[in-house]
Amino acid sequence: MLELPILGFLYEKPLHGYELKERIKALSGHVRPVSDGALYPAITRLVTAGKLDQHTTPGSGAAQRRVLTLTYAGRTDLLDRLRTPKDIEITDHTRFNTLLAFLRHLTDPAEQAAVLRRRLDFLETPASFFYDAEGRPVRAEEPPDLFRQGMLRVARATGRAEKQWLREALSALDGTAKG
Repeated sequence: MLELPILGFLYEKPLHGYELKERIKALSGHVRPVSDGALYPAITRLVTAGKLDQHTTPGSGAAQRRVLTLTYAGRTDLLDRLRTPKDIEITDHTRFNTLLAFLRHLTDPAEQAAVLRRRLDFLETPASFFYDAEGRPVRAEEPPDLFRQGMLRVARATGRAEKQWLREALSALDGTAKG
């Protein structure tokens, strides 16, 4: 979960650990908090795998800072992850938003569009948070529970808005790819 935003933010510019953590928190920390106990081992794995370089620079005070830089292998890995995201990165709203935050790094509009089409296909598949006794998805108007109705109505509205944006984005990307 953390490797994609680490690679994505470092694709844009070198950062030290604290800056990187703050950017990741701003992206998804309100939904999934970023702890040092998860971030720094992920950074270490990426350094060990040759996807990040780190060097020490003088800090603003007495402490030195480790600055992280993306390597060629890290850039390649990021672009591969963006081209072929895992299913969970398409179906999970927060993970998809993380993917979307860096999708511009793919320079081919056809590759960008392929990712958006996967999300649109997922959203157009009938689904619900709740199912009736026969296994049929429950619609927003059906549950007698006011709160479940609310969940379903908000999800429906959000889904409509996202599908509309995806169609608009795909139209723009298809025009770019042809032009």
